[in-house]
Amino acid sequence: MNVVVVGSGAREHALAWRLAQSPRLDELHIAPGNPGIASLGTCHPVRADDADGLLDLALTVEAGLVVIGPEGPLVAGVGDHLRQSGIKVFGPSAEAARIEGSKTFAKDVLRAAGVPTAESLAVARVPCVVKADGLASGKGVFVCRTHDELEEALRAVQAFGSELVIEELLDGPEVSLFALVDGHRAVALGAAQDFKRIGDGDTGPNTGGMGAYSPVPWLGDARQLVADIHQPVVDELARRGSPFVGCLFAGLMMTGHGPKVLEFNARFGDPETQVLMPRLRGDLLELLVAASDHNLPDEPADLTSDAAVTVVLAAPDYPTNSSYTGAPITGLDAAEAAGALVFHAGTAVRGDTVVTNGGRILSVTATGTSIAEARDRAYGAVDLIAFDGARCRSDIAAVAGA
Repeated sequence: MNVVVVGSGAREHALAWRLAQSPRLDELHIAPGNPGIASLGTCHPVRADDADGLLDLALTVEAGLVVIGPEGPLVAGVGDHLRQSGIKVFGPSAEAARIEGSKTFAKDVLRAAGVPTAESLAVARVPCVVKADGLASGKGVFVCRTHDELEEALRAVQAFGSELVIEELLDGPEVSLFALVDGHRAVALGAAQDFKRIGDGDTGPNTGGMGAYSPVPWLGDARQLVADIHQPVVDELARRGSPFVGCLFAGLMMTGHGPKVLEFNARFGDPETQVLMPRLRGDLLELLVAASDHNLPDEPADLTSDAAVTVVLAAPDYPTNSSYTGAPITGLDAAEAAGALVFHAGTAVRGDTVVTNGGRILSVTATGTSIAEARDRAYGAVDLIAFDGARCRSDIAAVAGA
């Protein structure tokens, strides 16, 4: 089978890396891809939001499946455009992707499905959480404990050009819980904990994610959580005539009164995918095809007992500036020789040199028999990589202990 992966980030690199191991794969194509993904397949200069260009590519390479990574093309209806021309797609329709594209729509679905979530507030009063209603690349959520933080959040949401949603502030550890969905059945894929803020100790502004680890030792039964949280949402979307096909990702707060949904996303997470793919046993392509064919197995995805940790190397001014270009990157081969997986995100090639080309530059991932071992290996690989101004958090997965 020929497969097209849509996107250019570390998430898509991790998906392509896992898909490349499938015995069912004949050719792997990526649009537009990045220098790291280029070692796994053929990259094509087609933007992720270019529906007509992606359709032409899928028809030209005779794609048996198109896997759409980023949320923007999904919310914009790229998957619908491809399906209307007979292309098989892993990724929800635009209507189903509203579960991520509109916080207001998601709240309505959650209420109808009877899934616990943070209460909406009519007035912005601290403490609270302020969210941009639409897509904001993981940077549209603001926890406000002081009046100054609230005023800053309201200005930031206005800058996004989005309506705002105000919610109660919940306390507890957060977790990202993933399920593969075939339109009517949600099957547990796995869980991870990510680190959204730029600075150690969860300080500074939110980012797209500075690292992650998996498994989450204290989570409990992921299969039961998916049955309680994802499945009712899948049922409600199907009832509304917009069945969800793809990866449904719940951001949960594990409160003293049980899990509550902070948000739903309509795709694989980034950087969580970078720790889930190394732990996945079996054939990812087979699972994605089964979901697209509305025929997922009842059993959850099979994960190894190993742990995985990802540390994101970012640009010096990230997240304020996500366009850090041209700085040469060294040590990539050394990090991989040390046993790490280096997933590219914001990179490009100039001549024979890989250079920076974005905000989050690389996701450096390592595995081990424990989280502590995986963490040590990941940071050991990070130390081998260098570019001018490189920054990362030093406390990724430290909270997980051994």
